[in-house]
Amino acid sequence: MSMSVGSEGGDDSFNSEINTTPLVDIMLVLLIIFLITSPVVLKLQKINLPEEINQAIQTKPENVNIVVNKDGDIYWNQKKMRDANELFDFLKEEAVKVPQPEVHVRGDKDAKYESIGRVIYTTQRAGIQKVGFITEPPDKM
Repeated sequence: MSMSVGSEGGDDSFNSEINTTPLVDIMLVLLIIFLITSPVVLKLQKINLPEEINQAIQTKPENVNIVVNKDGDIYWNQKKMRDANELFDFLKEEAVKVPQPEVHVRGDKDAKYESIGRVIYTTQRAGIQKVGFITEPPDKM
């Protein structure tokens, strides 16, 4: 039993590349099917969405402003707090108000994370629901 693997001196060479033409044909057919059926599937109910304009948050007088400077000193509006316990007492009074005011924390960029974390922990202990950080927008160059 013998087998011939090519002819002598022949120009026949094996093509080792994959023929991708059938794959492209199938993908084009699938694409056309999806393009035709997707509008039928995506029939949505007609609704009128509310229109809204984004506005910058404005500080209300009832909001609580807490400032932490680079030395870790805590200020309630402009009054310096002795420690976190005094801050806790003030926050406890604010936590029972309806509606509860927001607490805005302004921390110096050189302040230690521990000082800011202590203020956040104190607001959580007092039961304040909304706490936010106030930052400066970056300069546009």
